[in-house]
Amino acid sequence: MLRKAVIPAAGLGTRFLPVTRSVPKELLPILDRPMLQYVVAEAAEAGVEEVIVITSRGKEGIADYFRGRPELEERLADDAELLERVRSGTELAEVSFVIQQEPLGLGHAVLTAREAVGDETFAVILPDDIIAHTPGTLSQMLAAIAGRGDDAAAVAVERLPWDVVHNYGVVDAETVGAGLHRVKGLVEKPAPGTAPSNLSIVGRYILPPRVFDCLERTPPGAKGEIQLTDGLALLMADGPLYACEFEGVRYDGGNPMGLLRASLEHALAREDTRTAAAELVRRLAAELDAGDGG
Repeated sequence: MLRKAVIPAAGLGTRFLPVTRSVPKELLPILDRPMLQYVVAEAAEAGVEEVIVITSRGKEGIADYFRGRPELEERLADDAELLERVRSGTELAEVSFVIQQEPLGLGHAVLTAREAVGDETFAVILPDDIIAHTPGTLSQMLAAIAGRGDDAAAVAVERLPWDVVHNYGVVDAETVGAGLHRVKGLVEKPAPGTAPSNLSIVGRYILPPRVFDCLERTPPGAKGEIQLTDGLALLMADGPLYACEFEGVRYDGGNPMGLLRASLEHALAREDTRTAAAELVRRLAAELDAGDGG
């Protein structure tokens, strides 16, 4: 059973400046819910009871979002729909916070959660990767590695066109089941034409607690950062690491256009916004066509 998930959210959000001067990137909305709420909901759907958010100084708004708002709830007592929306983010899971004192890489961010996680298998979810599907990616991964051993680790992967894989981390792996691969190696941004596969690493991981020892032994890179992929390379020496392909559409919420696409497509998919969103798209398309014709 997977009880805990770690969500690294300590970054500066530089691609969203200037808004991230005061609003944490993870609280930027897809429609009316912040990105962070979508991934917490995914974790809760997979059975996670406790979410540990790794944050940094100046991002106190994240903790505020997950606190109850009794005064607001009292004012909305007669509006059940709005009351449910206000409570939706606070009732998904128990959310706690750990401060990463210095920006020393994703591996270091995960390592800061060691005491909070304890001696149990846990998930790592990167909030930039929004994946639309039911069941969620984390649930799919748990199902894929069920029966593969209590010590099995997993990472989500997505097949990308060969001409772009050099921009991503990819796995060298052998297929052992439908959409499931045993990882033999990990390559970060391989030189064009040298990638061992087109299976790109996506921000979902299921990790045994011994990964913390591996991260402790992981030497910092050129920028003094500890990379999670380097820790996973050490992890494979003592147990299997699987790469799980997933069903669903992934949105890159780490850049403005990716977040805009996510908002638009979520609006087109949601029953309460579908009609208005479709009309907006048609009107904008007509205006663009008219402009091109002129």
